[in-house]
Amino acid sequence: MRELPAPLDVRLMNVTASFMFGGACILVLVLVVGWALRHPVFSIARIVVEGELVHNNAVTLRANVAPHLAGNFFTIDLGQAQEAFEQVPWVRKAQVRRAYPNSLRVLLHEHVAQAYWGEASGAAMVNTLGEVFEANLGELEREGMPRLDGPQGSAPQVLRMFYALEPLFASLELSVDALTLRDRGSWLLVLDNDARIELGSGTPEQVLQRTQRWLRTVRTVLQQYQRSANAIEYADLRYADGYALRLRGVNTISPAAAQALAQRQAAAAKNAANSPKNRTAEGRH
Repeated sequence: MRELPAPLDVRLMNVTASFMFGGACILVLVLVVGWALRHPVFSIARIVVEGELVHNNAVTLRANVAPHLAGNFFTIDLGQAQEAFEQVPWVRKAQVRRAYPNSLRVLLHEHVAQAYWGEASGAAMVNTLGEVFEANLGELEREGMPRLDGPQGSAPQVLRMFYALEPLFASLELSVDALTLRDRGSWLLVLDNDARIELGSGTPEQVLQRTQRWLRTVRTVLQQYQRSANAIEYADLRYADGYALRLRGVNTISPAAAQALAQRQAAAAKNAANSPKNRTAEGRH
């Protein structure tokens, strides 16, 4: 005997009841999941800090960063948490991940200062990768760092030149105290005995070749005048066929070279006076 199909209104009621039951189940599930996610058992209870830390420690990091972390184990934004850790002084990079059931595990990489950067009154430094950062200079664990300077974005270039020049002057038992890349591409070097060395401009290879050539010949000059390398006061390597050298207590510049040097210095002073920065400063008086 064949069963007759249910009336249309009965079928509609069955479908409606099924939808309502399914919707109720979904609503209950959402409420349960929401309650579970907000339950204190899933709150971030522990932050584990890893890495070679010199200027920070786990206790101070947790105290400084925890107030900026929003959400629990499931809802916390790891990207925002990473940014919060990277805002801490000396922190270069942070990697943050969840650690079940209620912890965060953070791997930190700190800046390793290689040199001061910019003006002496500032707090900027350069790390070993050529990145400029700012931090409390009183927390430096290294003394006697050189000072590097140059146009914006030139820190990696200046640091590479410093790495190339430093070993060259070690042969004279002198070290590089400061290195500046000027806006027009010329290099000025200051040694730890306060000697100023004008290295000139050009490719890094050309600058290094000039410096090496000068170092080979200056030893002979020092021997001739019975002076040590500490007697070097000034050298200008920007000449095509030689250089100008000034030793403390010794006149080593020929009249022609002295005249050329004076003209060069006068031209440099004139260019500095006519630079847009100086004109702006004068206009403010």
